[in-house]
Amino acid sequence: MINKLNFSVSYEAYDHFSELTDEDQLLCKKAEAALVTSYSPYSNFKVAAAVQLSDGKVITGSNQENVAYPSGLCAERVALFTVGAAYPHAVIESMVITAHTDNFKIEQPVTCCGSCLQVMAEFEKKQDKEIDVLFYCIDGKILKVKGVKNLLPFVFVEERLKVDNC
Repeated sequence: MINKLNFSVSYEAYDHFSELTDEDQLLCKKAEAALVTSYSPYSNFKVAAAVQLSDGKVITGSNQENVAYPSGLCAERVALFTVGAAYPHAVIESMVITAHTDNFKIEQPVTCCGSCLQVMAEFEKKQDKEIDVLFYCIDGKILKVKGVKNLLPFVFVEERLKVDNC
């Protein structure tokens, strides 16, 4: 017998930046400011992320390309790995992802790749708390998602791989 199952995705959609809370607006602006640190000479597609920690610190990251494409890294992972290396016990409350290119007008929020979602899921698991994720289209719509499972419902988890001495 075949079981057909469904799952739903929950998110908030905002038409205008002004609809966001002051805290979310500030985080969006910090992500937008981080676009200047993008190293994207090949795609000319700048992506930046800003991560809000529970103690108020904001960590930013931007995409870093390399002529050998697999050697580059997305903005989300740059920011998250910075948190992991510099603030290993920090709790991430929220993060914003935004993008810009001079080649065309970005009209919809840019979302994360699967690798970035998996890294975000690992941080949620580590801190035992969901992360609010905002996809901020500059001068456009903003999507807000509570928790990575709304973005990656079949997230890879394997509890038997857990090491107790970490």
